[in-house]
Amino acid sequence: MRLDDPWDDAPASGWEELDVTGGLAPARVPVPAAPRDGHSASDIYLEVQRSEAFQEVRRRYRRFVVPATVAFLVWYLAYVVTAVTAPGLMARPVAGAVNVAMVAGLGQFLTTFLLTGAYARHARLRRDRAALDLRWETQEMTRGAGR
Repeated sequence: MRLDDPWDDAPASGWEELDVTGGLAPARVPVPAAPRDGHSASDIYLEVQRSEAFQEVRRRYRRFVVPATVAFLVWYLAYVVTAVTAPGLMARPVAGAVNVAMVAGLGQFLTTFLLTGAYARHARLRRDRAALDLRWETQEMTRGAGR
């Protein structure tokens, strides 16, 4: 596991570090390194974009996002269409003052949270490691270190 993150060259704006006296230390400004072998940074990024590893990360992303988006939109539109076309069904009581529309509306919120959790888990298990490896490779290529 690498501990020297190439993307951590300077603190974010407004998050300056304190020096030994307790005052604000000057922010470090990253210096762009020369790309390897005379290639421009755009050539390197195009090479990475065309790589099989990058394409696999994109495929894994699309395999989750497209079906999840379609399923959620169908679920949302079904709720809206049912509310418009079948108000009697939506007004049917479930328990006390709670009706079908309220349960379905709360189901929309629950679905959103579940989908967000599923996306985060999918990204962590299926894409983050490969994307991090690509990031390291790209940084090393632009710094001239090559992998």
